Amino acid sequence: MHYCGMGAKDSVQSVGQLVFAATPMGNVGDASARLITAIEQADVIAAEDTRKFMNLCSRLGIRYDAKLVSHFEANEAGRVEQLLEAVNAGSTVLVVSDAGMPSVSDPGYRLAVAAIDAGINYQVLPGPSAVLTALLLSGLPADRFCFDGFLPRKSGDRVRALTELLHEPRTMIFFEAPHRLEKTLNDMVGVFGPDRRAAVAREMTKTYEEVIRASLQELSMWATGEIKGEITLVVAGNESTAGSEIPLLELVELVHERVKEGQSTKDAAAQVALKFGRSKREVYEAVIAAKSAISMKD
Repeated sequence: MHYCGMGAKDSVQSVGQLVFAATPMGNVGDASARLITAIEQADVIAAEDTRKFMNLCSRLGIRYDAKLVSHFEANEAGRVEQLLEAVNAGSTVLVVSDAGMPSVSDPGYRLAVAAIDAGINYQVLPGPSAVLTALLLSGLPADRFCFDGFLPRKSGDRVRALTELLHEPRTMIFFEAPHRLEKTLNDMVGVFGPDRRAAVAREMTKTYEEVIRASLQELSMWATGEIKGEITLVVAGNESTAGSEIPLLELVELVHERVKEGQSTKDAAAQVALKFGRSKREVYEAVIAAKSAISMKD
């Protein structure tokens, strides 16, 4: 049984529905019954890659009568208004990414925020998640963790990003392209040290799924060969974090980096202080003192 589509609506339309749904990472058996129903009943489907979505439907053995549109990083900003207009016109709009949950390093966040701002409620259909699957496969502590998506591509920027996480006590999860994995692991060895525990989860739920659990040094040596597939990297937190031992000068530098990125000095100081367990006032005053010292030299 298939939904009739946009043309079958009554002449007097009410506000439709906006639905975000998780899709399988590889094994189509992970597709939920709710996802299949949502695909069959949608009026508009916004897919990160329309060809991959059509392939998913083919593998699931289902058909859809919805209008299929692309919704990826490059066109996300312009697509938001169109999708919300469709919802306001009475359509059911389904948003899916290539794999896993929309908005987790995939398009979807801008649309969700815009819907909230417009007073439009939306549904989220849970399902596969690379972040949570890799966390459990890693064998690392899962009671507290953080997700940092993709690290910067350039080594210098990547090292600076990792340095900010040097004293992070929670288990850290990253996505990484296979051709950058070796360089990223080498940078992690340099920042976190060679003995930090970590795991590489590759091609999760697929035929050639592989999980390597080892130290960062061992993983960097393993990654020297040709690596293929989707990669999720899980790294243990700093078990000996002691923010009070970090020199204030280093914290001041971290504040300056955040200010360069557009944050106010007060907000940047507060965030750095919270991250490293220091007093907000202490860090802020250190930043002001550093500025005064520079002014006096000038």
